Amino acid sequence: MHAMAVIGSGKRPLSTAVAGVLFGLAAFLWWGLVPIYFKAVAHVSPWEVLAHRIVWSVVLLAVLMRVYRRWPAAVEAVRCRQTVVTLLGTTVLIALNWFVFIWAVGNDRLLEASLGYFINPLVNVLLGFVFLRERLRRWQWISVALAAAGVIYLTWRLGTLPTVGLLLAGSFGFYGLLRKTARVDALVGLTLETTLLAPLALAYLLYLASQEACAFGFQSRQTDVLLALAGVITAVPLLWFANAARRLRLATIGFLQYLAPSLQFMLAVLVYGEPFSTSHLTAFACIWTALAIYSVDTARSRRRVAPAEQA
Repeated sequence: MHAMAVIGSGKRPLSTAVAGVLFGLAAFLWWGLVPIYFKAVAHVSPWEVLAHRIVWSVVLLAVLMRVYRRWPAAVEAVRCRQTVVTLLGTTVLIALNWFVFIWAVGNDRLLEASLGYFINPLVNVLLGFVFLRERLRRWQWISVALAAAGVIYLTWRLGTLPTVGLLLAGSFGFYGLLRKTARVDALVGLTLETTLLAPLALAYLLYLASQEACAFGFQSRQTDVLLALAGVITAVPLLWFANAARRLRLATIGFLQYLAPSLQFMLAVLVYGEPFSTSHLTAFACIWTALAIYSVDTARSRRRVAPAEQA
């Protein structure tokens, strides 16, 4: 089979698929290792880190929008009232998601954060059933029930809800649900979302500076550089993900996405020494089994659909 041989559905050249896998691996590896960055700025208030993430993202995204000539698409998007209302909702959700993750890493709750991103695909399935009236297959029901059992068991054993994990899974799940209805691509959408947040973030940073309570410019040059890199930390993996999504099937993206929480899990347990009890092991085993069932069922379903589409 020559270099332009096709894989999977018979429609994508091998070179395109390989590029897609590389982009996908880069994005999910980045997201899996990003806690290292947030640990490095853990001495800064999570609110200030979030504000810097927003402001510096706007700066970088504005440049990228110019390079990729996407400003006309942004102007067209803001002319649609429904799109603007939807993006207001996604803006609140992504800000909540970012803040909770930053707080979790800085407060030694990365293990719980990884749990949230493990169950996120199953939350998406459940949201699709509730809000989009998507029918769930039997094995999908089983996987959702098994993941729920893992969360309930962990709650029972620890005596408290895994709030961080549920907030991350829920906020990102609803974010994805709303973004499905907004007719904007990843770059335009993130640019508009961060632009909506930028005035509040900038006002907060100026207030901190006036009170000499701002880490940026008042602590060390290393802290200044790290905070200024927040835009790169945010925007670069999203661009890689967008490139992967254009080249790969959703099933392939679905398998790759487990790389990020897996790396976060390993960092939490092996590097940062967060407690991992038998209760955690049992709960995570339920969730990992649920994901395996869900992934196999999804792959089988797509194989059955592909011949029908080609017929």
